[in-house]
Amino acid sequence: MNRSFCLALIGAMLTALLLTPHAAEAGRAKYLFKIASLAPDGSVWAKRFQEMTQEIVEKSNGEIGFKIYPGGVMGDDRAMFRKITIGQLQGGGFTMTGIGEIVQDFRVMGIPFLFNSYEEVDYVTEKLWPYFQQAFADKNLVLVAMSEVGFIYTMSTEPIATLDDLKKSKSWVPEGDPISNIFLETAGVTPVALSIPDVLSSLQTGLINTVYNSFYGAIVLQWFTRTKYITDIPFAYGYGAFVLDRKAFSRLPAEYARLMESTARAHFATLLQDTRESNKSSLQVLKENGNRLVEVSPATQAELQELHIKTVKKLDNTIFSQKIYEETQKSLKEFRENKGRP
Repeated sequence: MNRSFCLALIGAMLTALLLTPHAAEAGRAKYLFKIASLAPDGSVWAKRFQEMTQEIVEKSNGEIGFKIYPGGVMGDDRAMFRKITIGQLQGGGFTMTGIGEIVQDFRVMGIPFLFNSYEEVDYVTEKLWPYFQQAFADKNLVLVAMSEVGFIYTMSTEPIATLDDLKKSKSWVPEGDPISNIFLETAGVTPVALSIPDVLSSLQTGLINTVYNSFYGAIVLQWFTRTKYITDIPFAYGYGAFVLDRKAFSRLPAEYARLMESTARAHFATLLQDTRESNKSSLQVLKENGNRLVEVSPATQAELQELHIKTVKKLDNTIFSQKIYEETQKSLKEFRENKGRP
């Protein structure tokens, strides 16, 4: 599930306008990058991004500069992409849902009930990286790094342990997330499509009673104050992307391009671990605040896998290409058969 999420959400995860501590140097920069994100100021994503840009500024002796706009002040994913195309921004931190509308193959890892562990996620991500890079390049974007919201869980005001429970729910779906929408419809649910900012108020009014988010995301967005039950099986994997405008990136000297990419990947690798630790500790916080885990039987888990298969069959090349799905399944099968060993 996304635009939560995806981060998710990194999205929506990735509020007032805030410039990084080194913003004063941006006016003197030879290569200035204005970067927007949905990540709330003060979140683990925003903090790590500020550290990354500070390092790049210092190592380039101030020739590369940044102005960072967190918390959605530049609009949602669509708005950020539009501003990149007209040169108002040179990059952004996107949710997989938002950027998936532009780079469709990037959606593939967000299919519900695809992954069972982070080890699977890491293995498949590494295998798909060249495909993703090319897909972004085809849209005049540079995929610098992937970000993570983590595993997304079903959270509700009433316990959901079976498909019948899910069918009875008033379930939210992120706007612009066709995969989750089709999955829920296949399950017999008529989801309510809402943007991230509308979710909390809709929980409060009873328009919806079931949402999907990571443990950390549910706390950051305060959804946990209205949902008291967490279905104890990941619904989907949430992730995002840090991308730059290809034209702006191409103006960098080769050494600075390498600096940008290597520094970003190092910090985002650390961010991945930060996010996973945050999710782990957030689960304990949720429990302490009265949220309870709901066990799912093996029979229901099997039914959910059947729904996964039915959902994929309903998807066509307008959602993502058959090639990227086959590559995803190939990598996943390879990992499961060899336990990740080469």
